[in-house]
Amino acid sequence: MISAVALQMSCVAGLLGISVLAIVLSRTGSATVAVYSATLAICMVALFGALRWLVGEVANASDLTLPVGLPWLGAHFRLDALASFFLVVVNLGGAAASLYGLGYGHHDPTPHRVVPFFPAFLAGMNLVVLADDAFSYLLCWEFMSLASWALVMAHHREPGNAKAGYVYLLMASFGTLALLLAFGLLAGPAGDYGFAAIRAARHTPYVATLVLILMLLGAGSKAGLVPLHVWLPLAHPAAPSHVSALMSGVMTKVAIYGFIRVIFDLLGQPAWSASVIVLFLGSITAVMGILYAMMETDLKRLLAYSTIENVGIIFVSLGLALAFQANGLRLAAALAFTAALLHVLNHALFKSLLFFGAGAVLTSTGERDIEKLGGLIHRMPVTSFVFLVGCTAISALPPFNGFVSEWLIFQAVLQSPELPQWGLKIMVPAVGASLALAATLAAACFVKAFGITFLGRPRSPAAGIAEEVDRYSLAAMSILAALCLLAGILPGLIIDALSPITMQIVGSRMPVQADAPWLSIVPIAESRSSYNGFLVLVFITLSASLAVYFIHRFASHALRRGPAWGCGYSDPTPAAQYSAGSFAQPIRRVFGTLMFQARDHVEMPAPGDVRPARLRIELHDLIWERLYQPIAGGVGFASERLNRLQFLTIRQYLSLVFATLVTLLLVLAIWS
Repeated sequence: MISAVALQMSCVAGLLGISVLAIVLSRTGSATVAVYSATLAICMVALFGALRWLVGEVANASDLTLPVGLPWLGAHFRLDALASFFLVVVNLGGAAASLYGLGYGHHDPTPHRVVPFFPAFLAGMNLVVLADDAFSYLLCWEFMSLASWALVMAHHREPGNAKAGYVYLLMASFGTLALLLAFGLLAGPAGDYGFAAIRAARHTPYVATLVLILMLLGAGSKAGLVPLHVWLPLAHPAAPSHVSALMSGVMTKVAIYGFIRVIFDLLGQPAWSASVIVLFLGSITAVMGILYAMMETDLKRLLAYSTIENVGIIFVSLGLALAFQANGLRLAAALAFTAALLHVLNHALFKSLLFFGAGAVLTSTGERDIEKLGGLIHRMPVTSFVFLVGCTAISALPPFNGFVSEWLIFQAVLQSPELPQWGLKIMVPAVGASLALAATLAAACFVKAFGITFLGRPRSPAAGIAEEVDRYSLAAMSILAALCLLAGILPGLIIDALSPITMQIVGSRMPVQADAPWLSIVPIAESRSSYNGFLVLVFITLSASLAVYFIHRFASHALRRGPAWGCGYSDPTPAAQYSAGSFAQPIRRVFGTLMFQARDHVEMPAPGDVRPARLRIELHDLIWERLYQPIAGGVGFASERLNRLQFLTIRQYLSLVFATLVTLLLVLAIWS
């Protein structure tokens, strides 16, 4: 019988084979259907294989060594509980994107630039999760990055896409360098790059701190931690929409997997001070990400910034797990770690759904600017409904899945009085307040996103003639919407399935949720708190049904139609509707001056001038302008000066070589 890891590697081989075949077929009419159908089938096999391993066969890890890679090491691949969960996330997202691509791919103007790299991207993410030595991990990480870069550059002739690809490539290279240094420190002077040897070795606090910082730089840059997030709002909108869903909903989770694998698994017992750094960066990322999203009018950029917020939420939960684990509070650590994993899955579901919805809107209207949309609920009813489900889930409203994971994170925050360090006693409630602010802003942001896009009247001719998208796209979105609901009303099943991972990583687990009555979930003990998504759904359904019945039964039977209330203005033009900018104005007034240096410029014509008045909003990305632009200027300045090295004499070159050799020997002597 084939082993679990061999099955997963066979699926990876199949994806790589499809990628090669797609190069041959890419310019034929059948390429789109053939490639996406094959990737859908392979992802489903890998998904069920990983799911079966997670829920039934996690007692022993499954290993595989291939005779490639470093001669003395080989390429090691391993399937354990943690890897199996992230394989479920990767292949669930891959299957949904493949199904969506069966329809969406027919609208792609350059499918030959997409179909060869799509299965390669999926293969790269699977390989990163399965890798069990540093060399294989870094090689697969680079393969994943390059495949995704090629997909970002698929439509390179569109304005801004070339810049997005360039910035993404730079940040990916920077992240890989940080990971390379981190694994170099973990391997130590012995140079043993196998994860088993790294896990068994003892690491000094100095090395552990450096590795934590390097992993935050390496994995954090790929996940989107502030201030390493700058590539996300550029690259995710540039890619095709089903690829954007994979990058935002899945690839960022592969980066989080790398952080968990190194910090929680390979480094061993953490120090409580490590949690302070992670909590601080996570809370800043959550608030900054959703504030950026609140200011956006580009639908795909808004979703990309929202991903930054959710990555921050996950890192906050991981920081809590580090704090509890360092102090021996295993049950609280299991709660925080389970909440982080649950939010990883939930975000993959609803963010993929939302990017699919944005892709449907883009396909039907050709617009990403929500200021040019509106009224789509009448033209695209199914898309509008499933997009509303995604907006409700990401806003953490019951009974959908986003509420459950964020509620568990807040339950973990409430365990902070048990921490002995006063710094954490003060910091964790402040972080909880930041999460509450981020959750509130997220709800406002997605009220804006749905309301301006789908409600009201069309703001452009393209929105007025929009049509519903194909059945494959609708099927992919409907399946994800259903999973968002199921994960919200039956979270206990998922929590119990995650228990082997928490036992592996933190040595404890949450209470068995199957024992709780009425499908409730219990974070610590039923006497302290519990939640029942199924009863909430029943209550909402009955309340809404009764309200509809009484309104229709006892209200006036006369049907009255009239114009929508226009705030005292009778002008029927769609331009008089609420806009995205006006919706965000109160938030911009509160936070804009500090965070964005926001300015409102009003152009008011003189009396008698028939030109319309205009409001222009000026926003600045301070992180880009004050961090990355000076760095780019410094690199340019240094490049111009170093250009002189091309015109040295032979004697000067030999002197430089000799000086470099002496310097390296001195460094080696000091290191030894």
